Amino acid sequence: MIKWIIAAEIAFWIVIIAGLFARYIMKWKKTSILLLLLTPLIDLALIALTVVDLKNGAIATTAHGISVIYIGISIAYGKTMIAWADEKFQTWILKRPSTKQILFGIEKGKHELKMWLRHLVSFAIGSVMFWAIISFVGMESTEAIRRIWKTWSIVLLIDGAISLSYILFPKKAIS
Repeated sequence: MIKWIIAAEIAFWIVIIAGLFARYIMKWKKTSILLLLLTPLIDLALIALTVVDLKNGAIATTAHGISVIYIGISIAYGKTMIAWADEKFQTWILKRPSTKQILFGIEKGKHELKMWLRHLVSFAIGSVMFWAIISFVGMESTEAIRRIWKTWSIVLLIDGAISLSYILFPKKAIS
């Protein structure tokens, strides 16, 4: 299963880089849009492989749980990851100056809380998938998935506390 997660991650980034290359280097805007729209299909393929593997009798492993986390994160952060890659492509490959602002104070806190909300959305998506898979496959072979879900719950709470700290203790600009 881990090889499918790695393959999906590699495919995800290849499709994004190809999409950005098509957009900025080849000037093929429609092709770039098509390539970037392939990213959700990669996610669907990974979740389908996870379900088929478990349904065919595989004992749930940490890799199965990670594949579900990957899907939740990819859906919730997909647009953000593509925007990040777009900005990096423009600065590294096209040598354009970065337009990214460094945030401080309450703006940094708002950004961190917004990113935590994305994490919460990815957790909700992943949770629905975790429990749907457990229901579909059966309860006896999914202990590893439950452990991953519990660990992710703790990570979500820690991330929330850290994000909230940016509001309570705003980062000051270095002058």
